[in-house]
Order: sequence, then structure tokens, then C-alpha cells
Amino acid sequence: MLDDVRAALRRHRPDLAGAEPAPLGAGLDNVAFAAGDLVLRRSRSDDGSARREAALLTAVAAVSSLPVPEPVFVDEATGILAYRRLPGAPLLFHPVPAPDALAGPLAEFLTGLHDGGSALSALVEVDDTPCAEWLADAAASYETAAAAVPAGDRRRIEAFLAAPPPGPPRRLTFCHADLGAEHVLVDGAAITGVIDWTDAAIADPAVDFARLYRDLGPDVAERIAARYGGDAAAADPERVAFYARCALLEDLEFGVTTGATTYLRAALAHLDHTFG
Repeated sequence: MLDDVRAALRRHRPDLAGAEPAPLGAGLDNVAFAAGDLVLRRSRSDDGSARREAALLTAVAAVSSLPVPEPVFVDEATGILAYRRLPGAPLLFHPVPAPDALAGPLAEFLTGLHDGGSALSALVEVDDTPCAEWLADAAASYETAAAAVPAGDRRRIEAFLAAPPPGPPRRLTFCHADLGAEHVLVDGAAITGVIDWTDAAIADPAVDFARLYRDLGPDVAERIAARYGGDAAAADPERVAFYARCALLEDLEFGVTTGATTYLRAALAHLDHTFG
């Protein structure tokens, strides 16, 4: 992986050819490195997503009220996307700022994003995965990671997995679809950007509220929903809680199976309010 990053820099940014890429982190979909003013990210799957995401980022920037990464180059040989590094650091690694400092900017961001129109819709696929399938995947994640869950919390999770899932959403719209705290950058109390648009899709807009609910808690999530200017059904509490619980169990499994302790600790820390 590092050899590919070095090769991409030599081809596109020879001024950084001598810089040693520094690991930034790894998630479910991507591995990222930093070099100079750039973030270089490569998908875990060889799916040609870098070129598509570069086009998407350019289109999203036109409707987003928050900064998004500015593509600098795509290295076709390695599938690496390079973009200018935004200021700040992922909210996942920082204390959560005061609710009002997050709620207003995130509500404005989601309002514009969900009303992005055909220019964005044409760049992504439709994800209309039924909630029953979400629930089945969550059950499989829990089966893998159950031993990491405190015994006193297992009953609530198992009751959720045994309950019927919600029905189809009222509408689908353009979504980030992975809007967790690891993808929201902050500098102090200010949000400085939203990163990692790999999973963007035409989907149930409740998914964009769900990970914020999981990571930031119900107080922040409710304030975001109250200030949201789109269709109120997008923030339906039942749907938001459902997706949040499924996403937490996915992160729990990821933390257990890969040794990504940050994800594991966050999942356990957020378990109480997510399944409350």
C-alpha cells in the first residue's frame, strides 16, 4: 500500500516525492495517508471508485454548506484519490462540542444535501436495501461480536433484533450515507468539513441522521432534526433509531474483527443511548 502511495506522489506531485506518507487511519471502506497538503485515499476494493468520487466531490461542493475535500488528482494505476487536506480533525477523536455548535451547521448541511437535485443523483446509485436486510446484517454482526458486549446490555440488543423492522421509507434522496463522527471534521467548536463520500447514494434520508444520533447522542440529533429544513419524515425517530442501532452493531463487529479499538470503544460508549 505505501509503495503505491509513493508511486502516485511521484507521478502527480514530484514536489512531494521525498515526503514519507503518514497513515491517517482506516475504516470499513478505505485506507488513508497524509503527505504534505494532501490526503491520499485508496478503497479496500478495486472498484474504480476514485474517479467517480472525484466527480462527486466536485458536484457536492456546489450544494454543500460545509467544506468537502477538493480533488487534486486520481491515480488510475493504483486507484488512489488525492485531495487537499481540510483543517481540523475527526470529531470521533475529540470531545463533542456544545449541541448548538453542531446542530445548526449540520441541519443546514443536511437540508441542502437532501435537496441537491439531479446533478448529484446522476452520480450515485440507488440504495433501497429493505430494512429487513439491514436487520439481518445487524444480527450477523451481533453474533460475531456479542462477547464484547456487557452482559447487562445484551437483552436490549436482542430485543431489538427480534422486533419487526420499519417498512419502506416515504421517499429516497441523495445522502452521504456514512455520516458518522469519524467523517465530520472539527477545529475547536467549529465544523470544518465532511469527508469520505464513498457510500453516497440515493437512499432513505434517515440514514444521515442515524449515525449522528449514534455518535452524538439524542440531544444533538433532536436539535438537528428541529432545525432541518427538508421533509420532516426524513428525521422520523423510529427510522433514525433503527438505522443507528444497525450501524452501531456493524461498527462493533468491525472493531472486534479488525482490532480497531477506536471503533470498538466508541460503539460500546454509545450503546446505552442508541439502544435506550
